Amino acid sequence: MSNLDAFREETRAWLEANCPQSMRNRTFHWEDAHLIYDTDDARQWLKVMAARGWTAPTWPKEYAGGGLSAAEAQVLAQEMSRIKAVAASSGMGLAMIGPTLLEYGTEEQKKRHLPKIVSGEATWCQGYSEPGAGSDLAALQTKAVIDGDNFVINGQKVWTSGAQYANWMFALVRTDPNASKHDGISFVLLDMLQPGVTIKPISLISGSSPFCETFFDDALAKREDLVGELNKGWTVGKRLLQFERSGIGGLSGGAKKRKPGEVKRNEFAEIAAEYIGKVDGKIADHGVRAEILDHSMTERAFQLTAQRVVQEASSGKTPGAATSIFKLVGSNLARNSAELKSKLMGTQGIGWQGEGFDNKELETTKNWLSSRAVTIYGGTNEVQMNIISKRVLGLPD
Repeated sequence: MSNLDAFREETRAWLEANCPQSMRNRTFHWEDAHLIYDTDDARQWLKVMAARGWTAPTWPKEYAGGGLSAAEAQVLAQEMSRIKAVAASSGMGLAMIGPTLLEYGTEEQKKRHLPKIVSGEATWCQGYSEPGAGSDLAALQTKAVIDGDNFVINGQKVWTSGAQYANWMFALVRTDPNASKHDGISFVLLDMLQPGVTIKPISLISGSSPFCETFFDDALAKREDLVGELNKGWTVGKRLLQFERSGIGGLSGGAKKRKPGEVKRNEFAEIAAEYIGKVDGKIADHGVRAEILDHSMTERAFQLTAQRVVQEASSGKTPGAATSIFKLVGSNLARNSAELKSKLMGTQGIGWQGEGFDNKELETTKNWLSSRAVTIYGGTNEVQMNIISKRVLGLPD
């Protein structure tokens, strides 16, 4: 038996013994993640996973990570998928600021912040966009002035996902108003649980409020929580966006290869069979069959491409500007997927409330409405196409 096979057996046995039944076979939209994780079973699941470092399986052990190789992390992902286990933790700490600190943080910052991300003690939100600085992020105006050992911050951020549940924020702030807009920006970390921070959730058409407005009135960030150099935060900020876009676009899941002989069920075909029906073992509508086939082939090609890129990336690092390709294609796929599911259900796929719709149908409507934002947050499709044209294809301005 190879070392990897032995690791698989050990992992399978441990997951079976430690993953609560309530944390298996569950699906939820990211907007509702705070509800899923606010249970005793979820807290116990996080506790035992964090003790092994498996909430961040490939992070170094010295920062409370699992220290697993890429192959071992792939086995862990497969075994969790086998029992349909919900990830013990999620969010911007693991997906965005954690990887950024591993590249740009000081040793003190890594030791102070990363273990708290692994354990779930620290939950993070992002302070990037502002009312006048969205697609043109470098136009941000939130100011930070050095005062002794602190930055004093005044201004406003918007679309701060999960700010009402976060206790830390990573933010881009303007520290030199006289410099060119890209050169006068710094990247800081700040405590959200302080008097100078005010949070106002924003209601969406999907019925939830995952995004917020965040106001700073003499809020403080410690000088020791400056990441990278003063006035050089744009470089750090861009790298974090690459981690964000790889997650939104699906690149972060590219290491989850299917095991030999595994056949993934086609959810679209199942929905069509239920709502449209079959004739001679085939979906009754030829046009619907063609639409499902086209979408499924595109989806599978995207998954295989993501796997290839992850395998080719040195040391498992997230690629640079190419993440914009995955963000663009992945976002369109997510939006089209939600739209196709709703379409296949016919009028049952556009219900908002009432006895005539079951939970699956109501969730489909909510996901369809939520999916309209996927091509906007994390950088709009238009922004991604500009990055691809300039940074990937090398086209002139």
